[in-house]
Amino acid sequence: MPSFKKNCVTNFGGISENCSPFRQHSIYSATSTNSDVSSPEIQDGVPKATSYPFAQVETKWQAYWEENNTFKTPVRDTSKPKKYVLDMFPYPSGAGLHVGHPEGYTASDIMARYWRMTGHDVLHPIGWDSFGLPAEQYAVQTGTQPGVTTKKNIATFKRQLKSLGFSYDWDRELATTDTNYVKWTQWIFLQLYKEGLAEQSEVSVNWCPALGTVLSNEEVINGLSERGDHPVTRLPLRQWLLRITKYADRLEAGLGDLQGQWPAGTLTSQQQWIGKSTGCEIVFDAESIDESVKVFTTRPDTVMGVTYVTLAPEHPLVSSMTTPEQKETVDSYVKKTSSRSDMDRTSSKEKTGVFTGGYVTHPLSGDRVPVWVGDYVLGSYGTGAVMAVPGHDTRDFEFAQKFDLGIKWVVKPKDGESDEEVAFTEPGVVMNSGDFDGLSTDECKKAVTSKLEEIKKGGAQITYKLRDWVFSRQRYWGEPIPIFFPVDFPEDVDPSSQDLINEECEHTIRYDQPIPVEEADLPLELPYMKNFEPGDDPAGCLARAKDWRYFEKDGKWFARETNTMPQWAGSCWYYFRFLDPENKEEAFSKQLDKDWMPVDLYVGGAEHAVLHLLYARFWHQVLYDLGYTEHPEPFQNLVHQGMILGTDGEKMSKSRNNVVNPDDVVGEQGADALRMYEMFMGPLEAVKPWQTAQVPGVVRFQNRLYNVVNAAAKSKTEDMDEETTRLLHKTMKKVSEDIESMSFNTAISALMVLTNHLVSLGDKVPLEAAESLALMVSPFAPHLGEECWSILGHTGTLAYHPWVKFEEKLCVDDVINMGVQVNGKSRGQVTIPADADEETALSAAMDVGPVQQQLEGKDIKKIIYVPGRILNIIAK
Repeated sequence: MPSFKKNCVTNFGGISENCSPFRQHSIYSATSTNSDVSSPEIQDGVPKATSYPFAQVETKWQAYWEENNTFKTPVRDTSKPKKYVLDMFPYPSGAGLHVGHPEGYTASDIMARYWRMTGHDVLHPIGWDSFGLPAEQYAVQTGTQPGVTTKKNIATFKRQLKSLGFSYDWDRELATTDTNYVKWTQWIFLQLYKEGLAEQSEVSVNWCPALGTVLSNEEVINGLSERGDHPVTRLPLRQWLLRITKYADRLEAGLGDLQGQWPAGTLTSQQQWIGKSTGCEIVFDAESIDESVKVFTTRPDTVMGVTYVTLAPEHPLVSSMTTPEQKETVDSYVKKTSSRSDMDRTSSKEKTGVFTGGYVTHPLSGDRVPVWVGDYVLGSYGTGAVMAVPGHDTRDFEFAQKFDLGIKWVVKPKDGESDEEVAFTEPGVVMNSGDFDGLSTDECKKAVTSKLEEIKKGGAQITYKLRDWVFSRQRYWGEPIPIFFPVDFPEDVDPSSQDLINEECEHTIRYDQPIPVEEADLPLELPYMKNFEPGDDPAGCLARAKDWRYFEKDGKWFARETNTMPQWAGSCWYYFRFLDPENKEEAFSKQLDKDWMPVDLYVGGAEHAVLHLLYARFWHQVLYDLGYTEHPEPFQNLVHQGMILGTDGEKMSKSRNNVVNPDDVVGEQGADALRMYEMFMGPLEAVKPWQTAQVPGVVRFQNRLYNVVNAAAKSKTEDMDEETTRLLHKTMKKVSEDIESMSFNTAISALMVLTNHLVSLGDKVPLEAAESLALMVSPFAPHLGEECWSILGHTGTLAYHPWVKFEEKLCVDDVINMGVQVNGKSRGQVTIPADADEETALSAAMDVGPVQQQLEGKDIKKIIYVPGRILNIIAK
């Protein structure tokens, strides 16, 4: 099986062994069965092979861990180091886990188990991200309440995770749908509201009538919803926004502290999403109306090359800038583009647009500049308008060529002329720009900015790609937003005579006067609704729950907010609640924040590189500013596990019929086999295809290790030869270092090498080696590790037993094999002391036959000697 062999470490610290798990041994290569738990019998002085009885062993130790609450988080002992190990908690779908899901959970569990054994206090919790659109849609389709289906799904996920032996502190289990959790999510929203970071605004959004909700740009593909392929339109809606843009600088600056601790690609993705740009605002006055078009550019040095201005289709001046002759054309174009998401528009290679018929005045030259509408310009970015300089911007160049618009070249390379077949986008020397001619790009930027400030037509400005977070969802299964509004009636109507719950009454909800729910009245719970299907009312389905939406207080009527929070809300702060899940007085205590935060290791998919991680950092920084945490960033170290593909090399999905259920693997070959196979497939971060046929290789390795330990338990051999001693210490060093770097595949390879060597010792396996092997395998295969520890005569669990310790001097060979070259070509090897000097190495080389032959009749001109690595003799 080549995919296993290529991941083996066949030489570490001088070890050179066949580490393939498929290597056969005459007495230890048994097949996997579920025989009774027993030790091998001795026959003619040799232990008979016994298959590792995984089913009984895994059931036994899972029951032990649960009965003894083995992984309960300790009361923090500040004299010891701590590790907070966290998974991006799962969304409990109806399909349950597939074999790709446990990869990250296994990695974090290995680290949690290892750190317990190295003397750390460890917090390793789990919970459920249980609100969201998929649960609501499934409930609609099946006619069940989402709360019912969610609990059922959680039970399935919990059973599957427990079957894999993860060392979670189940006492801290939580779900974002728990009433007490909702309370504190709403409480955090109210803190944002009090700080002016949660506000209402009319925003152009992606509205999907079929789903009855607003969708993010990422959830819209070619004008259709990603889920269900339903038509999506752009329309303005009243929305709650979280002012994340106020934290743009902080969010970008904080990334600097995470260098080397987060994946470089994730840091880059967040920087690009925040999109800080330093440039210049330029004002173009409209020719026929008393308005101005403002643009932002990072290239003010090219301002004299402007030949047209482009507005986004949703720009507020499109209608007023459009002449009567162009109105029908422009209106049709705007309507056509309204269904396309921002991402769809910016990723499209085809440039589309129409002329408005209107003009603006160039602020420096006074030229008339035509105004176009183009969907490659976004209303959500910058000012929603761009000054088009086709000579020096690729998009503008393509647009100008398609519509036969003017191209003016105003920057040339420092040496030579530019190629006018393509846009010249590099810095250079300014030309065709009047007083600015001859200036470098940087000099001209400053000069133009200064001139625009002088004539009050613009100036220096910093902008961000980051937009405020649209926080409203027009659906049922989410946290209610804890806001209500006064209700007004016509002047001649007595409010006390009205019944908004049971009668149709003329009234106006004053959305301009939001009132926060008192903190003492939290949580605001969802009402029971028999029919919670989405509708075409942008107010959401909760608007139909009149007995919940409307209420009387002090003789006045009020209406609750009918939008709910997005699924992101619950996942923004769950790591805090894990510190203190039973606290009814506060979201989490400051002492526990001090004890456990920040998260030391956060493991999850790279698909969350921007949104979840950016939103969580935003909420965290707000709570930091308010004094609720003393840590400026939530996640100290971040690791993304690679995706495990189906056997067809494609992403696992029901539609492709390539999903592998972990229950099947656990039932047939055991949880430890699944855990070790997933860690042995390759580097944790790599994308890897699942190969069910290769799992038995790990099973055979387990069997050999199990039999090795049984042999040691029977023989009780105390002595250990030098070769075994050195190999053991090299393995302890290798496995320890590889776990620290999360190089799990090579750590397992090292354990295979050691196991193969111990197999060769027959019934003389040293107890010390077997005990160390049991300890080292336990983070990867915890049930196997515990059972082997028990077989060796120990009581209780090894979960907190001190980790193995190696002696450095035993990890270095006294004698080494070193290659010898003559004129750069290999001619043999010599066996010499590890610290041999050049004279000793050369003397040994002269005894090697092929070396003697190559040197015969030649003079040695030079000796190249790298101790421990190579000897190269240059001769002529």
